[in-house]
Amino acid sequence: MPVIKLLYNERILKNAIKTLDLFIMAKIQFARGIEETVVPDVRLTKAKAGDTSTATFTFTNPDILAQDGKIEPTGLYLIDEEGEIKISAVQGKFVNGKPESLEAVYVMQSKEEWDRFMRFMNRYAEENGLGLSKS
Repeated sequence: MPVIKLLYNERILKNAIKTLDLFIMAKIQFARGIEETVVPDVRLTKAKAGDTSTATFTFTNPDILAQDGKIEPTGLYLIDEEGEIKISAVQGKFVNGKPESLEAVYVMQSKEEWDRFMRFMNRYAEENGLGLSKS
């Protein structure tokens, strides 16, 4: 009987994890735990030869800048049910001495990184009603 009980508890745990996965949305944060509600402009480039590609995020007047310096950006965190992608390269753009936008560049060095990034972006786009346009 203990074996059956263990399998039963394992099944309950697996179902609970599946249920929790439904509540994990694709989200973007500049500081851990503080969700960014401003939807960025995202520009993608992919090298014709090789696996190198980039994603450039531009946030105009992001929420984090409205914090009056109380909370500083520590990176750009792309979070979904698969985990987290951290982008360290974040720069501010200023107009008349005031912060106006933040830009983050994510350089992907492999097809696996690209595929993982695109899975995140598909989830994020679906949840935020976004689409893809080619330029």
